[in-house]
Amino acid sequence: MRILPIFRPSQYAWAVIVALSLFALSPALAGGADSTVVATVGSHKITQAELDAKVKPEMAALESKIYDLKHQALESMADEYLLEQAAKKDKLTVPEYLKKEIGDKTPQVTEADARKYYDLRKGPGTPPFDQIKTRLMAALQNQSDQEQREKVLASLRKETPTRILIKAPRVEVASAGHPSLGSADAPITIVEFSDFQCPFCKRVEPALKEIREKYGDKVRLVYMDYPLPMHNHALDAAKAGRCAAEQGKFWPYHDAMFADQSKESPADLKATAKTLGLDTAKFDACFDQAKYEAGVRADMEQGKQLGIDGTPAFFINGRMLVGAQPAESFNQMIDEELSSKDSGKSKQAKAD
Repeated sequence: MRILPIFRPSQYAWAVIVALSLFALSPALAGGADSTVVATVGSHKITQAELDAKVKPEMAALESKIYDLKHQALESMADEYLLEQAAKKDKLTVPEYLKKEIGDKTPQVTEADARKYYDLRKGPGTPPFDQIKTRLMAALQNQSDQEQREKVLASLRKETPTRILIKAPRVEVASAGHPSLGSADAPITIVEFSDFQCPFCKRVEPALKEIREKYGDKVRLVYMDYPLPMHNHALDAAKAGRCAAEQGKFWPYHDAMFADQSKESPADLKATAKTLGLDTAKFDACFDQAKYEAGVRADMEQGKQLGIDGTPAFFINGRMLVGAQPAESFNQMIDEELSSKDSGKSKQAKAD
């Protein structure tokens, strides 16, 4: 089962309508070019093809969100069916069945539990505990109840596996020549668009390390640049990373920048190169001449066309995953991909 953000159908109802309309009516989005005039400004004409090119990035991101919404809905429908069938077998209603299975296994959240949770997470601006105590205890109790329900469902899914058959949207990412870790023959390629000054990009680093340790040669990680305009040193850091790559030191430099994101001014970037034992004269000349800025900007443009509007953003065998996700989110998508590839090999073996 995939771990996804919870999307409410109403949030994307309009998006589904827009997406379906555009894909149904626009040959350009299907691979052709449409010269139909869709607007005029005086004597100037705007064609459908121009409109399609303008909205292509948003459409790419929207298509991924629509898939996530459908996938989550199918999982929910499958879970409801499993519970209904299990309850029917025991001649119970679903609430009665859940009560029988869970019983007194759900611990009751106490005020002390809520206080401990509050103390670990409170920050500037957090309301006083007494002000939110009742709501917090209710939320924690609901979370505990859901965890027990999930255990029941996990057992039912094991007995009756669910297969989601809709196909995930995929895109081609031009990542050749970028820094990578892992075998070029790995069945899973994770392309990351990242920003060295982005706190969320730093936050996802432990998950990426965990994934590489878990899957070994089955996974290849490719790094691409997407420095955000709001980060004043991000573009410089991206250029510096490429200058380090020129000397075969991209990954040590990458790790050093994420280790301390406060040191990404031009002077700091050069000092890091020296610390890592790079040829500083060569590095400084590369950086000062902005040797790789065009390449960084090419990554940014490609990212925009793929629908990226923030970092980090990942493409796992062409499937988009956005944000500083936990390792579990990557694992589930990777396992789906590996399972799909194994299924394809099995079918081919039978055919042979």
